[in-house]
Amino acid sequence: MIRNLSRETIIATDVEWAVTPQQRMRGLLDRDHLEQGKALIISPCNSIHMFFMKFPIDVLFVSEAGVVVRAIENLRPWRLTRIYFTAKHTIELPNGAISRSNTEKGDQIELPLSTHP
Repeated sequence: MIRNLSRETIIATDVEWAVTPQQRMRGLLDRDHLEQGKALIISPCNSIHMFFMKFPIDVLFVSEAGVVVRAIENLRPWRLTRIYFTAKHTIELPNGAISRSNTEKGDQIELPLSTHP
């Protein structure tokens, strides 16, 4: 589960980590959609591209301390983000997740433990 501690809201309930080079490169490319309540955390990652994606997503860039560095809503296919040098994790979410959780830049969030070694 990903919680927004600043707003006392839940951002996602079903979380997957992408930590190997192959997982990080693939991201959500092999999917047609991302269900509400789900999230993909790519780590380490401070920039993404949407080349070959089939649907828009919401994206959070988060520092190692769990602070939201940048929140991007409705990032559409064939776009890319700038590099956020202070971000360690990128959280890919279904469209509308940022708005529903009232998440903003500067919010403190809590990430689940990664399952990677």
